[in-house]
Amino acid sequence: MAGRAFDWLRQAERDLQQALFSQELGFYEWACFASHQAAEKAVKALHLFMGQEAWGHVVARLLLELPIPVPEHLVEKGKVLDGYYIPPRYPNGFPEGAPFEHFGFLQAKEAVGYAREILEFVHTQMAEEGRS
Repeated sequence: MAGRAFDWLRQAERDLQQALFSQELGFYEWACFASHQAAEKAVKALHLFMGQEAWGHVVARLLLELPIPVPEHLVEKGKVLDGYYIPPRYPNGFPEGAPFEHFGFLQAKEAVGYAREILEFVHTQMAEEGRS
């Protein structure tokens, strides 16, 4: 199963790059969603690397289902990112207005930062497990 782990991780890295580009261009809703995607795919990469499959899109739950201890602050950051899975994409995620009207620089910056931290955690775990 671990054979595809690095494919998932490379895509997570690319999604994070997309989040950064979207943030720089002012597409804050897409920066938030791409950050969620980066974190989700990175955690799924770690699951695969550790010999298990993971399903679903809830980053916090995916982190908790890892067979290793995960710092609570990362789970909390996963919860924030989970809030960026649907509302940035669909107009019915809010009572009124298009998604882009509800997201700004501060949310995008936070989302990108949280996703980056989760990717760093995954990189560290995969490097440590690879040396075992």
